[in-house]
Amino acid sequence: MISYKQSGVDVGANTRWVAAIQSAMKSTYGPRVCADRHGGFAGLFRLDYDEQLFRRNYRKPVLVACTDGVGTKVLIAIKMKKLSTIGIDLVAMNVNDLITVGAEPLLFLDYLGVNKLDPANLQDVIEGVAAGCREAGCALLGGETAEMPDVYKSGDLDLAGFSIGVVEHGKAIDGSRVGAGDVLIGLPSCGVHSNGYTLVRKLISKGRCKLDRVYDELGETLGEALLAPTRIYVSAVREVLRSYTTKRVITGMAHITGGGLRENIARVLPKDCDAVLKRSAWKPQPIFDFLRRLGVTRAEMYKVFNMGIGYVMIIRPRFVSGVLAALERAGESPIQLGIVTRGAQKVVLR
Repeated sequence: MISYKQSGVDVGANTRWVAAIQSAMKSTYGPRVCADRHGGFAGLFRLDYDEQLFRRNYRKPVLVACTDGVGTKVLIAIKMKKLSTIGIDLVAMNVNDLITVGAEPLLFLDYLGVNKLDPANLQDVIEGVAAGCREAGCALLGGETAEMPDVYKSGDLDLAGFSIGVVEHGKAIDGSRVGAGDVLIGLPSCGVHSNGYTLVRKLISKGRCKLDRVYDELGETLGEALLAPTRIYVSAVREVLRSYTTKRVITGMAHITGGGLRENIARVLPKDCDAVLKRSAWKPQPIFDFLRRLGVTRAEMYKVFNMGIGYVMIIRPRFVSGVLAALERAGESPIQLGIVTRGAQKVVLR
C-alpha cells in the first residue's frame, strides 16, 4: 500500500504551512476584508465600506484584473538562496499593471508551485508578498501552494500572482485622450526589475560572472544587483490622482516591462501620435552597462529592458509642474522624458 506522503506530497505539511502564513496575510488586511471568517475556500472582500472613518464608496465601480509572474528571475533567487524579494516582485508586476488605468488595488492572490513544501524557505516568499501588498495598499486575501514533485525538480520554485482593483466608470485611463503636446514623465526603476532574465542569465553565463562576487561598477554583488525588487508605483500614481480629483490631467500611463520603453509606451498611444524621448534626460543604472559589456547591443537592450525607467505617465502640458510636485511629495524623483507629437503610434528615442 502506498500513501500520498510516500508518493511525494505531505498533506500534513501543507496544513501546517497554511497556519504558519496567517500572520503575514493578516498584516495586509484593511477594514474591507471580512476577516472574521476563517477556514473557508475563498476570501471575502467588501467593495464599499460605509463606516465614516474609512468611507470608500464607488457610484459605478468597474473591476480591473490582471495576472503576472516574475519569470526566470526566480532562478537567480534560488541560486543566491535569497527568496525574500521575489514576493515583492510578484506583487509589483501585477499592481503596476493594474494602476495604469487609474485603478485602486484591492486584493491579491498568489500561486506557488514547488517540488517539496519547505516552510523555512517559502516563508520568506510569503513575507515578501505580504510586504508588497502592504506597500500597494491591497489585501493578500488567499493563495495556493502546490506540492508537485512530478512537475518540479528538487529545489524548484515557480510563482504567479493575481490582482483585482476598481476604478470609477468613466474615469479609467486608457490612452484615448493622449494628444500632441502632452508631456511624458518617467519614474526611475531600481534596475532590471522582473523582465529579460533569460537574456540576463545567458549573458552572465557567457561572461562567466559570479553572482556572489562584488563588482566595483555595481558596488555590490551581481546577485544583489539582479535581485533588487521591482519598484511599486501605486502610492505615486494615487498621490497624483488625489491631487486632481476633478481635472483629468493624466492621459495615459505605461508600466515598462518586457518590450521596453518602445513597446509599452506605444500601447497607450493613439494611432496618430508618436512619443519622442530624449535619451540624455536620464541615466540608466550601472547594471545595464554591466550587462551590455557582456555582449548585447544597446538596441537589443532597449527592446528587452526598462533601461532605468520603470513607469511612464503622460500628462497634459499645463499640469506638468503640479504633477511633478505631487510625485516628489510621494518620494519619487520624476524625469521629463519627452513629448507627444503627431505621428504613427511610434516611440522615438533621440
